Amino acid sequence: MTIKVDAKGMACPLPVIETKKALESISEGIVEVTVDDVAPKENILKFAKSVKAVAEVIKDTDDEKIIRITKGESTKIDIADEDIKCDISTSNEVVLIKSNKMGSGNDELGEVLIKGFLFALSEATPLPSTIMLINGGVELSAKNEATIEHLKRMEDSGVEILSCGTCLEYYGLKENLQVGSITNMYTIVETMKSASKLITI
Repeated sequence: MTIKVDAKGMACPLPVIETKKALESISEGIVEVTVDDVAPKENILKFAKSVKAVAEVIKDTDDEKIIRITKGESTKIDIADEDIKCDISTSNEVVLIKSNKMGSGNDELGEVLIKGFLFALSEATPLPSTIMLINGGVELSAKNEATIEHLKRMEDSGVEILSCGTCLEYYGLKENLQVGSITNMYTIVETMKSASKLITI
């Protein structure tokens, strides 16, 4: 049995709620949900994983994305509609920042550019899922007030901010971290490997 849900044009969290209703209407079977943006696609995939249903993307174009969800015996749906949250940082893009400056040439200009970059990034839709800071990039989360403000805005919207612990310690900034959390190289590698897109600055 296959139930098809057309959630194109719906504002989040409605696509997830409609997916949940379709899954609740069957004891076992398949639900195919069509959306037209990255955010609802990723939110539906996260929801399916949270209720232990098997989900796969069977079509992914710019204007149409179809998620096939298989409900089995292990699927348990025990979340109320009002508790379903919409995460706008669902692009699964990872931004890796390696310096407290952007580009090479003039350092003063580089510091201005990295501030502008983080501000522009905070205004983008969808937001990246994760921002990782390594080497001199950790100053942006522990020392630079302007960039800390932009990072906090993104963290409040669901973006994971990770700063390299070894790097913070090297620069004497471990106690000064103002936003996000401390991470290690294992997590950095795993996050990079699982990203749909990796942007390096």
